[in-house]
Amino acid sequence: MKVALVQLDLAWEDPAVNRQRAERRLREAAALGARLVVLPEMFTCGFSMRATAEAEGGETEAWMAEAAAGMDLWILAGVPQLSAEGRQNRAVLMSPTGAVQRYSKLHPFSMADEHHHYAPGSETVTWDVEGLRLTPFICYDLRFPEVFRATAAHTDLYCVIANWPERRRAHWQALLLARAIENQAFVAGVNRVGDGDGLHYAGDSALVSPWGERIVSAAEAETVVVGEVSREAVANARLTFPVLNDRRPPVPHRTSSDSQG
Repeated sequence: MKVALVQLDLAWEDPAVNRQRAERRLREAAALGARLVVLPEMFTCGFSMRATAEAEGGETEAWMAEAAAGMDLWILAGVPQLSAEGRQNRAVLMSPTGAVQRYSKLHPFSMADEHHHYAPGSETVTWDVEGLRLTPFICYDLRFPEVFRATAAHTDLYCVIANWPERRRAHWQALLLARAIENQAFVAGVNRVGDGDGLHYAGDSALVSPWGERIVSAAEAETVVVGEVSREAVANARLTFPVLNDRRPPVPHRTSSDSQG
């Protein structure tokens, strides 16, 4: 399956402009043969604590459904939404037939007070995209390897959508590689570019193989890059180098003291 990573320069808190920008890039991705197109975290507004959270089935989901059907694409995009738990930072997957799936960010970024504005999710999810097993995560989730490992057996492709600032770009680059290598799965990291609310974003979107090799990557510009993934490549990596088979379950921990009685 061809996967398109859409690295957007987001207009701050302007959903209409951002949907318009995204639509141009969706058409570009479709022309390049992509079946799955991935947009950044909170692509409608940037990483805003004040953004209006839409209802499920609201304006952006309606736009996604129309675009997915019209271009025959699967679209994964970050949207702030209202749920039974309150406002949540979500990844929304739209199929070409209009079927919708949602994931809520597990780890709000407390350094930006995100936890005061968006309720955390309560579960990981894996979606079937034409036989490919896709597990989504959002930005800060990337720093928590335990949720990736917990879903590894069910996953061929992790999609990590983000608004990851330039000041920590080395972390973003390294962690995408680490999550791919340690779980022997593809990782698609899709970040924004440009400036928003005093922060600069360098992009560095990348598709990483189960062996930790960058298949495609992007620099500091709005662009679309396309790479190919497959369930067979993941199975082959795990068969060739079966490291996951040697993983031991959690073991007891003991802390000793240097002090003597």
